[in-house]
Amino acid sequence: MKNWRMVCLFLLLVLNACTLDSLSAKPCGQDPSCVRILFIGNSYTFTNDLPGTLVKLAEAGGHRVETGMAATGGWALSDHIKSADSLAQISASKWNYVVLQEQSMIPASISARQTQMFPATRELADKIRTTGAKTILFITWAHKDGWPENKMPDYESMQVAINSGYITLGQQLQARLAPVGYAWLYLHQKNPQLNLWQDDGSHPNESGTYLAACVFYTVLFQQSPEGLTYQGNLTTESANLLQKMAAETVLKYEKSWNLP
Repeated sequence: MKNWRMVCLFLLLVLNACTLDSLSAKPCGQDPSCVRILFIGNSYTFTNDLPGTLVKLAEAGGHRVETGMAATGGWALSDHIKSADSLAQISASKWNYVVLQEQSMIPASISARQTQMFPATRELADKIRTTGAKTILFITWAHKDGWPENKMPDYESMQVAINSGYITLGQQLQARLAPVGYAWLYLHQKNPQLNLWQDDGSHPNESGTYLAACVFYTVLFQQSPEGLTYQGNLTTESANLLQKMAAETVLKYEKSWNLP
């Protein structure tokens, strides 16, 4: 029965990957104030439609955002650098930003960072730079139960390792950082009863995706999302808390995220 549940989840994620791009896209036309963002990653990006959630938050804040997405379940950035489709999307539009999201465990492993994450990200960042866009590194969240097989026995120990990997790379590339993982850790420490994961302990539930979108909103516009009326399917109380956590994480430490 457990295997069947995993198969069903996989099929759902694949379906989402194939359909969410059209749902998220909001063409800017000739509007010079519109912000164009391409998301490159995997199921952490397309689950619950993170790009689409950001679009709706931006609309609530009086901003126009157009998104694109190259996201395949289970992919690492090293897969994207070998994908003609992913590379074509980078140059397919006049993006302002391209978001890079690594596979969930690679940033936590020092050896995997050096052999996989860092080389692939540098190469992608070079390609992004040639188009005139800026790179944003998507600091992801850790697994709910950590990564015990790699001496990370709980969520917090794995999150600290992931944060370290992205911070190191961000400093090397002078790339902007979207500190979603930091916001998750901050919320977990203040409100440990609020769950952000699906039952698999890896993918985000709607609260997790909403928090991620709030972090991106704050990074992009350097404005607090507090008070935005779009709350998805969340209660007003939950949405307000997640907006507050995102704002405090980003705006109190904005120099740490290489924001201008």
